[in-house]
Amino acid sequence: MNLLIFFIVLTVSFIVVRIGAIAFQLTGLEWSLAKFQALSCFTGTGFTTRESELITRNIQRRRIASVLMVLGNAGLVSLIATFANSLRTDASGFNIPFLHLSSTAWLSPLVNLIVITVFVYVGYKIFTRTNISRKLTNLLRAKIINRGIIKRISFEELVISTGGYGVSSINICRNSPVADKALRDSNLREWDITVLAIERKRETIPNPSADTKILLDDTMICFGKLENIRARLCGVT
Repeated sequence: MNLLIFFIVLTVSFIVVRIGAIAFQLTGLEWSLAKFQALSCFTGTGFTTRESELITRNIQRRRIASVLMVLGNAGLVSLIATFANSLRTDASGFNIPFLHLSSTAWLSPLVNLIVITVFVYVGYKIFTRTNISRKLTNLLRAKIINRGIIKRISFEELVISTGGYGVSSINICRNSPVADKALRDSNLREWDITVLAIERKRETIPNPSADTKILLDDTMICFGKLENIRARLCGVT
């Protein structure tokens, strides 16, 4: 029974971390960074000071991180408890779920450890490197978007530097305050935002002129204070 509980808790933990990564991605984080931060929040490890600015400065990400931390604490306690109980010697023998394998008591911890190791390895491969993982991720992402659980933000923060300045790659959506405006009319310079380039379909416009019009679905590469970029181009504070 302890083995079965361990497997269930571990599987649920994998899914929770994946949901957290999807949620972080929908708020604008790059996918690999979103996965790392979700795992960091869930396990309470590897959360670097520099990258933590991406989480702590955004209210949606703070909420996601808080949920992951709470669930992570509960999940890790359950995993440790069931793992320890699975390795206890049972004088009456042991039973592996679905296999009904019986043997002497002293073999129980060893066999359970082998089963756990194999399950963790197989689970890791399934959730990280197979078509099943991609299909599950796409399914979860669609559910989150359709139910409006996370407000999707179309920007990606690429660099964090001293004072909150950095480079952002931003997709211009319908509710963007600068959509259908020329750069000179967007007042971005007044907010100390420099447009480095505009990606439009397959074309890249480096160092665009003041007359360049910002169109729907353009991707703008900007340098400036990240909170100003979010506010002026995405309407997000």
